[in-house]
Amino acid sequence: MLSEDAEVATSRLAELKALGVRLAVDDFGTGYSSLSRLHAFPIDILKIPKPFVDGVARGPEHSALARGILDLAQALDLQVVAEGIEDAAQACELARLGCPIGQGFLFSRAVAAEEFGELLARGAFALAS
Repeated sequence: MLSEDAEVATSRLAELKALGVRLAVDDFGTGYSSLSRLHAFPIDILKIPKPFVDGVARGPEHSALARGILDLAQALDLQVVAEGIEDAAQACELARLGCPIGQGFLFSRAVAAEEFGELLARGAFALAS
């Protein structure tokens, strides 16, 4: 949507922001996402795609793209969410790199709303530190 008509997209996103909606760019750094659009659109959150998370615990050369997204987000005052966290080593490394929010099978598979409330109450979704 963002790549088709920037003027219309900016207007629609601004309307959503006015309603209190927080906006995230999913799979940032893959496909058609553009660095120049980060300034043009009222974005709140960048999501680190799973392919950039997969090797993050295997050393600096494997975590370079995740680190780059974290640095960019910090410079632009954006929140970051890491996608596809599957093991504790990934969660620990992401937390060490400064990414305190993540999602993935390490925390839970998809669950019904009732079960989600129970998991949330137990604090099951905190990244390791």
